[in-house]
Amino acid sequence: MFRTQPSGSAGSEPPGTKVYGPVPSRRLGRSLGVDLVPFKTCTYDCVYCQLGRTTRKTLERRAFCRVGEVIDEVRDRLAASHPDYITVAGSGEPTLEINLGEVLEGLKGLSDTPVALLTNGSLLWDEEVQRAAALADVVMPSLDAGDEDLFLRINRPVEGLSLSKVLHGLEGFRDRFAGPIWLEVMVLAGKTDARDRLDAIADAAARIRPDCIQLNTPVRPGGAGSARAVDRDRLLGLRNRFVPHAEVIADFAPSPERDASDLEESADTVLALLRRRPCTINEIAVGLDIRCKTVRIVLGRLQDDKTVHCFRKEGRLYYAAVAGANRGRWE
Repeated sequence: MFRTQPSGSAGSEPPGTKVYGPVPSRRLGRSLGVDLVPFKTCTYDCVYCQLGRTTRKTLERRAFCRVGEVIDEVRDRLAASHPDYITVAGSGEPTLEINLGEVLEGLKGLSDTPVALLTNGSLLWDEEVQRAAALADVVMPSLDAGDEDLFLRINRPVEGLSLSKVLHGLEGFRDRFAGPIWLEVMVLAGKTDARDRLDAIADAAARIRPDCIQLNTPVRPGGAGSARAVDRDRLLGLRNRFVPHAEVIADFAPSPERDASDLEESADTVLALLRRRPCTINEIAVGLDIRCKTVRIVLGRLQDDKTVHCFRKEGRLYYAAVAGANRGRWE
């Protein structure tokens, strides 16, 4: 049994839970996302985070969600879609949810769809977090630094966290968890792509003994202008610095498209995705299985409604929801 707190223990704020997608994931295909904590509630304030600066940086685990409502919402979504994974992730650090174990148990009881836990790994030194996380089918922690100085500058952790503590937790979780661990390493140009920096990260990663290592880079807009992407050729050249050899997470390729006759429904789905993170037209089309032509029509109308805006980042055109804007119904 996992220790739980009543719903009201999180205070008077509304629950932070949202189910979204399926959304395109370079690691998991079409992923049905489950967000357990309020927006930007995290143990880190990473310089590359696509959601911007952390507004609530904390180590305190609390009951942010109502477990029954989470399970019911996912059950309803699964009746209408067939994602490759159910992913507990979202707009904050999910292991801060004190009922994480109960949520994972409930999600696994809904279907045969595997459940992934996407975490920064910062709380895995806590045995209760380890026990809860071990209920997932796949655990996907991150490691962005191999020394304390870089850890402080890249991840900007809450007071009380150190890289040595995080690594100790990841090593301990490996000893407990028999399932696959996919370790993500975010490589930043001019910060972590230098040889000595990468070698330190590779040495730290070897201690965790992951089943695979995936090199990523901030191709989507992040929260700090200093977080620059490394080009694909450079990433490919870094793969053999890791044991096991790392793979580079590739951009999406177009998948078969279907017609979407209901623009109202498509608009609501697209807007829900863009409230989670900026996307290109192709990413929207792939993740939501909607024709690119339909996506363009929907985005044009959402821009007319001033609920969506677009911007360029490193030569790519992204669309994002306008904070606080709500669209009207279309004639």
